[in-house]
Amino acid sequence: MDIVEILTEAVKNGASDVFIVSGAVLSYKANGSMHRMNDKILMPDDTKNLVFSIFEISNIMENAPFNNELDFSFSIPKLGRFRANIYKQRGSFSAVLRCVPFELPEASKLGIPDSIVDLGNRKSGIVLVTGAAGSGKSTTLSCMIDKINKTRSGHIITIEDPIEFLHKHNKCIISQREVNIDTQNYINALRAALRQSPDVILLGEMRDYETINVAMTAAETGQLVLSTLHTLGAANTIDRIIDVFPNNQQHQIRIQLSMVLEAVISQQLLPSVDGKLVPAFEIMNMNSAIRTMIREEKTHQIDTVLQSAPGMQTMDSCITKMYRDGIITAETAVEYAYNPETMRKRIQT
Repeated sequence: MDIVEILTEAVKNGASDVFIVSGAVLSYKANGSMHRMNDKILMPDDTKNLVFSIFEISNIMENAPFNNELDFSFSIPKLGRFRANIYKQRGSFSAVLRCVPFELPEASKLGIPDSIVDLGNRKSGIVLVTGAAGSGKSTTLSCMIDKINKTRSGHIITIEDPIEFLHKHNKCIISQREVNIDTQNYINALRAALRQSPDVILLGEMRDYETINVAMTAAETGQLVLSTLHTLGAANTIDRIIDVFPNNQQHQIRIQLSMVLEAVISQQLLPSVDGKLVPAFEIMNMNSAIRTMIREEKTHQIDTVLQSAPGMQTMDSCITKMYRDGIITAETAVEYAYNPETMRKRIQT
């Protein structure tokens, strides 16, 4: 099989990722489970040939010479877009390819609530979507960008590594920049974005102190900043942001963050009873109580607000509702809960 045939079969079978690894069978992941495409074990020459076929299709080597690992995206007409990570393992070329459809996702079909998509209506501040790798953060952000693009005018700048979903100009002009192709890194692109008259900035990931610092500055000057973090839970997200700063700056950052943060969405993908993956969300919208907790180093109390405030919910309350609605099993509810012991008690009662 050549690389186009492999990707065609993967897309046909609803794959989210394709795995090309020496010493293993060609495989793909769909609905969270691994599937074999055939029984042939890939040899180092096989994986090298497939990887170089990917390079040829994407023309990536002209812009970013391979240096043991490489991230980029490419398209195959009438098939889809693919986010590629090429790497070496035990001296052999390997690749994991994320399948991204050409069509932008529809939030309602994916189970993303309107209250989350509508966070894109905020005029300024920071909205964060958090969760583990592969939990659907990019998809949720893409739904927000699509809603903004259809309902208001302005300039949207996305800075991604690599670009996943492609957005067409609609009511907004959309500039999509890819790290290592269109810009050297996140921080350079973000600083430049502030001079490009943006209304909305999508930052693929808040990776470090410098990026977070500039993102907060952008939010303070009137832009809406959408971004992600690999954290679980709103309180952990706030603590993670503050912890990247030196101790002597953390008090000031708490004050600054309490002013610019608008919302934190944490999400997971859970296996449903019918074998599909369904999203579960923790939703935190900023209010005066939460802003005070951030300033006064009382983020451990945020869950109390999430359990009682209108329009907010903890992850475990969302999972409990999914279990009671028959969407997931009791075992899944306990496995994915932030507090498994409490979840067991809820289910037993």
